[in-house]
Amino acid sequence: MKAFGLEVGLRKIVVGLRLFPWPLAGLPLFLSGCGQPEPAAYDDEGREMVYIWVHSGQAPERETIRGQVEEFNEMQDAIRVDMTIVPEGDYNARVQAAALSGDLPDLLEFDGPFLYNYVWQEHLIPIDDLLSEDVRRDLLPSIIEQGTYDGELYSVGVFDSGLGLYADRRRLEAVGARVPGGIEEAWTVEEFEEILAALFDEAGGRPVLDLKVNYTGEWYCYAFSPILQSAGADLIDRDTYLRADGVLNGPDAVRAMTQLQSWFENGYVHPNIDDAAFVERAAALSWSGHWDYTRYSEALGEDLLLLPLPDFGEGSRTGQGSWNWGITRRAHHPEAAMRFLEFLLEPDEVLRMTDANGAVPARRAAIDRSGLFGDEGPLRLFVEQLEISAVPRPRTPAYPVITSVFESGFQDIRDGADVGAVLDRMVRVIEEDIEDNQGYRRR
Repeated sequence: MKAFGLEVGLRKIVVGLRLFPWPLAGLPLFLSGCGQPEPAAYDDEGREMVYIWVHSGQAPERETIRGQVEEFNEMQDAIRVDMTIVPEGDYNARVQAAALSGDLPDLLEFDGPFLYNYVWQEHLIPIDDLLSEDVRRDLLPSIIEQGTYDGELYSVGVFDSGLGLYADRRRLEAVGARVPGGIEEAWTVEEFEEILAALFDEAGGRPVLDLKVNYTGEWYCYAFSPILQSAGADLIDRDTYLRADGVLNGPDAVRAMTQLQSWFENGYVHPNIDDAAFVERAAALSWSGHWDYTRYSEALGEDLLLLPLPDFGEGSRTGQGSWNWGITRRAHHPEAAMRFLEFLLEPDEVLRMTDANGAVPARRAAIDRSGLFGDEGPLRLFVEQLEISAVPRPRTPAYPVITSVFESGFQDIRDGADVGAVLDRMVRVIEEDIEDNQGYRRR
């Protein structure tokens, strides 16, 4: 088990530095950014300059956004977009460092849950008056929900994410498992555990469930906090966003996380070291997202099923949220930045990006034309979940601490620690962070 006490102690140090809120890894970047000349507001031809940062992502995503920038620059002569690709692993550190040194771009791409901390730090401006109403009405509700903080819209995404349970039809048939027909027919957690036991026995005592425990970082909060919400618990009280006690460590949360812990104790969870457990059919079930569909489909063909996550008592829930765009306070030309963003949000451009990364299109007009996500598409469940059962990660500036603490706590629970004690410690760290920051009141 990890040394949770050391984790807590280090986090207190970071909290103490919150007046200068950069991850420690960002300090060299901050120092190197000092004294850089202010980027020009216009190019040599008098066009308005819009500087943008994008995350590195996968190669097809990078190629797509490069092509979109080039096409936008060529299709009109009033605006020129200048793009910088930032490594994904260092992204938040780079943003925090650039904010301190005054070097943020005009248009910033970032992982959705970090929005609320960026707004609290006054890095972003509201975009309600900049985004056209026609585009706004066509966006999925999950996109608007993710991008809204304190009653104002600060960001929108070109795509959203899908999270579910991929299943090997052949393996389910071998144990006589029922196949859910939709969200309302999701397996109860008791039925799910019976199926796990049957699959485990059928496999001769070998692991059958891929939970992507080979992943690190944001995966854990994104993928497994829906268990809490399905059980009637949560990461924090969403009425006030000031307390986690009784919510993250209440009886419903303890019960749900104890059930999850039992999957490890019973040997059901595959270590999946090379991320190949499901494609090699070593695992019969994979708790994963839209990004795995292509390789899973290639490996299993017609045997591939996409199912909702199990119901822990209050209905199946799923994670949502992905990379999105916001306009920073240092933007020279906010209207020009929005013009480029609305170009990216055109249905053709949305499909161009989601064809590259496999994510859920953000606009209904694009979804209707998608072979994967349309009415008869194999990934239609992801769209229905975003409409009905998806839960955004907590909309609070405390989220960076919440997600870090949840990842550490998950690892402790996986390794056999007392669930109640771990959840209590998580609550203390989260509430100390909120208290140290005076409830994250807006400045």
